[in-house]
Amino acid sequence: MTALVIAEHDNSSIKPATLNTIAAALQCGGEVHVLVAGHNAGAAVAAAAQIAGVSKVIHAEEAGLAHGLAENVTAQVLSIAAGYSHIVFAATASGKNIAPRVAAKLDVGQVSDITQVIAPDTFERPIYAGNAMATVQALDATKVLTVRTTGFDPVPASGGSAAVESLAAVAAASSVSFVGSEIARNDRPELTSAKIIVSGGRALGSSEKFAEIITPLADKLGAAMGASRAAVDAGYAPNDWQVGQTGKIVAPQLYVACGISGAIQHLAGMKDSKVIVAINKDAEAPIFSVADYGLVADLFVAVPELVAAL
Repeated sequence: MTALVIAEHDNSSIKPATLNTIAAALQCGGEVHVLVAGHNAGAAVAAAAQIAGVSKVIHAEEAGLAHGLAENVTAQVLSIAAGYSHIVFAATASGKNIAPRVAAKLDVGQVSDITQVIAPDTFERPIYAGNAMATVQALDATKVLTVRTTGFDPVPASGGSAAVESLAAVAAASSVSFVGSEIARNDRPELTSAKIIVSGGRALGSSEKFAEIITPLADKLGAAMGASRAAVDAGYAPNDWQVGQTGKIVAPQLYVACGISGAIQHLAGMKDSKVIVAINKDAEAPIFSVADYGLVADLFVAVPELVAAL
């Protein structure tokens, strides 16, 4: 058995989620190959070859692969899919965009968001917003998987010495083209890989208060900033800060929830955090059911005091 991991990269470096995905693929048994499909992606290929546990890096170079368009990456994966027992993606926006296309073209069932590999054909995945865990056996010859990255510790990014194989790229699809992107620049750690996250909820009342209360605490802790869906929907925080079932799944070392009640959708996205601190004036808020430390207090008073103490 050999697993193929589809690397996420920016053509110059490998994104952290790929390391967690490789960890899951290694547990499936057999060798692990990594596909780096991009344009001028030599640096990303070199980085992939250094990842511990990787036997081979497959490099597909084509201008149409520069921006990871799902149609083009899918065609590239399908061109080599026959040689693999497992095709593995991170359960990120990119992976969730490409994996279903690959599964559909191969006419196999996809196993989504796995958190544990029980056997090469048997996996655990959350259902009902994480309130239950399902054990799923995939009987298809080719298993198409997406991996919840918080469920697997990343493999080391160095120490490996994988062989590199160049692959003839599949011609780019004529039906799609990359027009442009607007990328939010942020000096803070990436939300899904941050060790510390400070999140705010609807109780903050405005985007100005969100910045006034949450930003100083995040600065003191060197943390990424997150938000509940209610705060995002109200316009207090940008969409890419949303933590939860319909946002980003995170599992930092420390998660500080300020003014977040703890709706089930939010808890599904952060309850695997190592230490959870909740600040909320409602003693009955559901967030306290998962918190390791809870403070029943007015966040507008407590958070500035915490910042001052730090």
